[in-house]
Amino acid sequence: MIDDIKKDAQSRMKKSLEALHQNFNKIRTGRAHSSILDAVTVEYYGSQVPLNQVASINTEDARTLSVVPWEQQMVPKIEKAIMTSDLGLNPASAGNVIRVPMPMLTEETRKGYIKQARQEAEHARVAVRSVRRDANGDLKSLLKEKEITEDEQHQAEEAIQKLTDSIVAEIDKALESKENDLMQV
Repeated sequence: MIDDIKKDAQSRMKKSLEALHQNFNKIRTGRAHSSILDAVTVEYYGSQVPLNQVASINTEDARTLSVVPWEQQMVPKIEKAIMTSDLGLNPASAGNVIRVPMPMLTEETRKGYIKQARQEAEHARVAVRSVRRDANGDLKSLLKEKEITEDEQHQAEEAIQKLTDSIVAEIDKALESKENDLMQV
């Protein structure tokens, strides 16, 4: 019973960490990487689909992405989808290839992105603490129903706290890495 609670807490905390990494990928740095366009969706035969399902996305150089649609008529739709996304990118098409240059980040935009990254990290920390609270609540209810002893509850709470501390440390490490990435010119 206690092991199930620990495993559930661990998997939920790991999911919070994965969500943080996905959110960090949406915050663009000055360098080009294909995951920047992961959130972009394109209308394809009446439904919205992710861009990577209708085109191949490659990194040409450190500051340019190239998007090659699998169908020629998708070029204008993909261009429009990239422009209307909230990424601040201006694609340019040359025949069948759409090039997406990464604009230089100003000091002001860098600070804004760092602020956004810190908010995402704080949301992840709150989610992890919420999982800890739920797990501790489950342990208390087991104690109340006399399914576990107080010593078992105390040991399990310590284990969950250690897990929480390690996940929060990983969140802080990921935030520090993202801040360093954003501040590089």
